[in-house]
Amino acid sequence: MKTRMSLLAALVITGATLVAQQPAPPAAPPAGAQPPAGRGGGRGQGGIQQSPFSTPPVRIYLYAGLKTHGEGQHDYPQFLADWSKLLMNRNAIVDGGLHFPSQKELLNSDVVIIYKGDAGYMSMEDRANLDAYMRRGGGLVSIHDSLCGPDPADFSGIVGGAKKHGETNFTLEADVPYTIVDAAHPITQGMTNFSIKDEAFYSMTWSKAPEVHVLATAVIAATPSAQNAGHAGETVPQIWTYEKQLTPAPTGQPYRAFVWMQGHFYSNFTNPQVQPMLLRGIAWAAHRSVDTLMTERPAGRGGRGTTDVPAPGAAPGRGRAGGY
Repeated sequence: MKTRMSLLAALVITGATLVAQQPAPPAAPPAGAQPPAGRGGGRGQGGIQQSPFSTPPVRIYLYAGLKTHGEGQHDYPQFLADWSKLLMNRNAIVDGGLHFPSQKELLNSDVVIIYKGDAGYMSMEDRANLDAYMRRGGGLVSIHDSLCGPDPADFSGIVGGAKKHGETNFTLEADVPYTIVDAAHPITQGMTNFSIKDEAFYSMTWSKAPEVHVLATAVIAATPSAQNAGHAGETVPQIWTYEKQLTPAPTGQPYRAFVWMQGHFYSNFTNPQVQPMLLRGIAWAAHRSVDTLMTERPAGRGGRGTTDVPAPGAAPGRGRAGGY
């Protein structure tokens, strides 16, 4: 299948608003649909290895924000620039900007990735558009303080967990020692316990119906803020998934959200365990095989070569992801 890609605008300058306009891609198959035989990234007729780029591209909207912290921290514009390129090199059509996606942009998206401060602040129009998007099964990925806002009870009903803006409910710069609690999940496949220097949240508001599916936890470091609040040493989920059915079956399907609580230090996006996990989480939220975004196009080949190079952590030759 001829690969269709859109070209995002170049590097975002802090304080400027970027809106990448592109023609609407051809209609994607229903989220979660099985690909035709021989087109699922595994093996087709005769056992011939198929390119992952023979499947329809994932349509992604990157919702970023203005930079709010010091050098190397909360670099939302840099994420918009870097991950637009990274994802377009991996079977994705990417749009994005420093504004909440419009109704049209949501209609053209399979998954929205949010990396900006206080994403819980939404206008009534944006909240209504988001609700319609989730009702049709659109995916969400929330990174770091995107979880923050004025009404954590409402936002936790969107991505599973949220934190209250204005409260001291974070560790600042500290060790975050991950314990992988579900190593069998497709998103955390092959991951082992590891630690990064970043920021963790506590005093979270959690969804009760349904509850989050925890993939990894961390013990809250004994920073002054955590000690004063009485949360030092507490075990708190840091990576999770969330699925919720808003439109009754059989006309609707659950939407999916994937959350990575870290991202305070921008360098952690290239961690050899974090980056593959994020790529799998994005594909999972879009109701696609977790390996959909794991293979990078060969340089200078326009994605048509046979020597596609899997990203770190990819499982070569995998088909759809084990029932997830």
